[in-house]
Amino acid sequence: MYSSNHRPVRVDSLALPLTRRRLLSGALLGAGGLAGAPVHTWASATDEVSHSSEAIHQEVTFKALRKRVYTALMDTAQFDKVTHLGVAMQGNSSLGKQPTQISPELGGTFTLFGGHIIGRHLELVPGTRIVQAWRVADWDPGIFSVVKFQLADQASDTKLIFDHVGFPQGLGQHLAEGWTGNYWQPLAKFLA
Repeated sequence: MYSSNHRPVRVDSLALPLTRRRLLSGALLGAGGLAGAPVHTWASATDEVSHSSEAIHQEVTFKALRKRVYTALMDTAQFDKVTHLGVAMQGNSSLGKQPTQISPELGGTFTLFGGHIIGRHLELVPGTRIVQAWRVADWDPGIFSVVKFQLADQASDTKLIFDHVGFPQGLGQHLAEGWTGNYWQPLAKFLA
């Protein structure tokens, strides 16, 4: 029943396969005991995996071609107009005064909403996909999430499939509302 690299071993009346990992662990335990040094065991992989992370998945359709939607998201002047149609910029001076800047290059940076949102482009496929390392300026240093804008034809319209992962725990609802009020609704107005 066991493959050629596994042999059954009796441990408290249980037959367990002898793997290289078990053999090495046994040898280390024996050596540690002989040396009189404390033995440290490693956490199992299941102890290291979080099963509670949040993610955002949204799909929205725009009455515009993919190229136009992509350009509105990637062109500094056009996206600046989009941001001023969103709820965050309506009379909100607390976001900052930095101008909208969006590099059109792979690896380039962006600054949005007065400097409240910053990041870098991880993948750019013109008219098809934008993947960004994305963060809110007041998140802890070094914390970046990943956002993906996937554009697909839907008759004469464009379906945008959006995914956002890796943001700090507990912010999912707030961020989901922000995408709707500051990206999708104003982008639909801008493209109309």
